[in-house]
Amino acid sequence: MSDQIRFHARIADGVMVLTFDHPPTRNALDRATRARLVEVLQEADAAPDVRAVILTGTDPAFTSGVDARQLLDESGYSRLPVDPATALRAMSTPTIAAVNGSCVSGGLEIALACSMVIASADARFADTHAKLGLTPGWGLSTELPAAIGVWRARQLTLTGQPVDARTAYDWGLVNEVVEHGSLQRRALELAGAIAALDPASIGNAVRLYADGQQASWGAARAVERAALDGWTVDRSSARAAFDQRVSPPST
Repeated sequence: MSDQIRFHARIADGVMVLTFDHPPTRNALDRATRARLVEVLQEADAAPDVRAVILTGTDPAFTSGVDARQLLDESGYSRLPVDPATALRAMSTPTIAAVNGSCVSGGLEIALACSMVIASADARFADTHAKLGLTPGWGLSTELPAAIGVWRARQLTLTGQPVDARTAYDWGLVNEVVEHGSLQRRALELAGAIAALDPASIGNAVRLYADGQQASWGAARAVERAALDGWTVDRSSARAAFDQRVSPPST
């Protein structure tokens, strides 16, 4: 794996643990990392020895999603054909987001695309797209209101303000909140429980949930994608906001 790739993965006992690992950028995913991440997720889904996938981050962040510095610095920046959240939603293998810290914007979309979300008590969740004049495009406008209701989803998107792990649990954004030191252990326990069950049945269950969501939200996702295609970014204002560290919020 190239040194440029900002995550590492290991497989043991039928479980892949994929760790976002670039603390200087709060584990932001540059273009090369996103492309490789999609490939690794697709490879894991096709591998018979991978029964569950855990996604987590190197402290103090889960991931902030797209590397905003790269996006704003490259005038010819273009999106990849498949984003990580779409790749996650296409999987038949169950996925667990083990959110260890700051989880914002694209990171929030990645978490929402997983089968379940376990949060450290240190986790924080926010949609900070508007702080840089950006718009979501990885499914947030459908997944977030489905998880927490449209009123709370609007609150997160329109204010850019974070919520803590306990609030996220109360709102229905996460399955469980555990002490920070117990996060990996709990995620592995859940992944192990999945791996112990019949793989064909588990895969079918994952697809049934995904197909049901697609039937309900497919048109809404197309609307989001069309909005993203027509969106332009004021790079000078966005870069000024980025340089002032307005986004992501402090945890």
